[in-house]
Amino acid sequence: MFQSLTAPPPDAILQVMQLFRDDPRPEKVDLGVGVYRDDAGHTPVMRAVKAAESYILQSQETKSYTALAGDPAYHAAMADLLLAGALPSERIAAAAATGGTGAVRLAMELIRTANPDATVWISNPTWPNHTLLAKFVGLKQATYRYYNAAEGALDRQGMMADLGGAKPGDVVLLHGCCHNPTGADFTAQDWAAMADFLAERDLTPFIDIAYQGFGANVEADAAGLRLLVDRLPRVLIAASAAKNFGLYRERAGICLVTCPEGERAAIQSTLAGLNRASISFPPDHGARVVTTVLTDPAMKADWLEELDGMRSRIAGLRKSLAGALRQETGSDRFGFLAAQQGMFSVLGGSEAQIARLRDEFAVYVVGGGRLNIAGLTEDSVPRVAKALATVLDE
Repeated sequence: MFQSLTAPPPDAILQVMQLFRDDPRPEKVDLGVGVYRDDAGHTPVMRAVKAAESYILQSQETKSYTALAGDPAYHAAMADLLLAGALPSERIAAAAATGGTGAVRLAMELIRTANPDATVWISNPTWPNHTLLAKFVGLKQATYRYYNAAEGALDRQGMMADLGGAKPGDVVLLHGCCHNPTGADFTAQDWAAMADFLAERDLTPFIDIAYQGFGANVEADAAGLRLLVDRLPRVLIAASAAKNFGLYRERAGICLVTCPEGERAAIQSTLAGLNRASISFPPDHGARVVTTVLTDPAMKADWLEELDGMRSRIAGLRKSLAGALRQETGSDRFGFLAAQQGMFSVLGGSEAQIARLRDEFAVYVVGGGRLNIAGLTEDSVPRVAKALATVLDE
């Protein structure tokens, strides 16, 4: 029965990860995989996470299932982190998911179930799994321009022109903060304009917020999301605790839907049913860690302090890389790096140039020149800048 199967094309990010592992050179630099790393090149377990796990180990009395939609305490803790009481609980449906990826898929399955004719509009560029998940769920999809690579900034005119083709009932997928892969985010004015646009055209926003706390701070990074929730009747939200809690392998995600009170029961039941048809009961350990941290004042304060340090480190590396590239190139063509937010930026580059960075300089980036700023160290910045300037300025 499997004779007709053909292997799918290799995932570009996973391919870079494997090439990096196989490289014996000690000076190699991994700017491909999207994980946070500290100055020693490690992805640490956060202090508050260790404290929460210790507490759970001592106090937990059962490993039985929670519920098809996950633990309601997790729903409440994440809703408070994301929305800060912007809506009463009677207007929020929620389901735990297997990481941010699972949350995105769950939201897309909900869209397909509610309106099979809807088109999901996805930014170009975006996180590759957005388009992959929409395809496998069976949703219609279209793209809208988002980034002006020449200027290292939003392509506002192109974005709104493309979204002008959306029809009532369609869904617009937006990155809540720290746009992946460009690092170019909406301003407050952009969020307000988008809210007006969506309301006028009867479009539903779908916010993927995987990096809350890595942009400006936890509160500011959710400001655009909260504005949409305040001004629009329905918003879909996919959130992840992988980055800001460092819980990559624990797969702690959540899908939230803000809606009129009268619609909540049907949405909540549908989310639970979709979980039942795929994973049945969602994983709980990562979700319980997050709940423990967010509901314990001392743990939460420690988490925020450490997260602030991680964010500051990335911002500092951005400035260092922009400055080193300015020195190497004699121009400010990469100056936008310092102004962007989050872990990622895109520098461009042909397939041959990306291969040369890898083969000649041991610098690993994803195709198109997406690099993970958090993979740098202050020691590696000068060498990486020299490599980028040498290869990309040709």
